[in-house]
Amino acid sequence: MRQQIRRAMQDPDGVVLTFDYTDQKGNQTRRVVSPVRFANRERFLALCLSREAPRFFQLNRMSNVQVAAAHHFVMPVPLA
Repeated sequence: MRQQIRRAMQDPDGVVLTFDYTDQKGNQTRRVVSPVRFANRERFLALCLSREAPRFFQLNRMSNVQVAAAHHFVMPVPLA
């Protein structure tokens, strides 16, 4: 997973990450983000294309992580 995040960080105009995210209340959403930097070993900062704002994401709350071509997404991306 960290390797996929790093790949997206290295090509912010070309690729984004898509993943399922479970928040602290147990709600699950599908997210599309452009990663910016790691904050520490457990989380990273990214521009959330749904919220149109920077957000921190915890690695242990992510699943089904995929790298996708950025040109397939336009803000705001609906939360699924």
